[in-house]
Amino acid sequence: MRHRKEGRQLRRTSEQKLALMRSLASSLIERGAIETTEAKAKELRPFIEKLITRAKTGTLHARRLTGRHVQKREVGDKLFQEVAPKFATRNGGYTRILKTGHRKGDGAEMARIELIMGEK
Repeated sequence: MRHRKEGRQLRRTSEQKLALMRSLASSLIERGAIETTEAKAKELRPFIEKLITRAKTGTLHARRLTGRHVQKREVGDKLFQEVAPKFATRNGGYTRILKTGHRKGDGAEMARIELIMGEK
């Protein structure tokens, strides 16, 4: 039974899922938008939003905490210098998920997750 277990398993162990979320988050910060399955996009949303919220403080402690998950130096710098300042006045809701249909190979629901820049 999976009582009180949050989130999707995504058919992975917890270590594999964390590695997947870190990789997807780095790609999203680097590119601004990525296309993945709908389930992965829905799992990525709270993960990336917590990183951005932490990066908004701009402290050394925040940089070290986000460095656990964003392991490329260039991506971490982009998170703190470009992405976080754009959301300085926004209280959450940094991402948007758009459904893009089914994948041709296996019929999986696909979605595009993107950072909302310069709106509101």
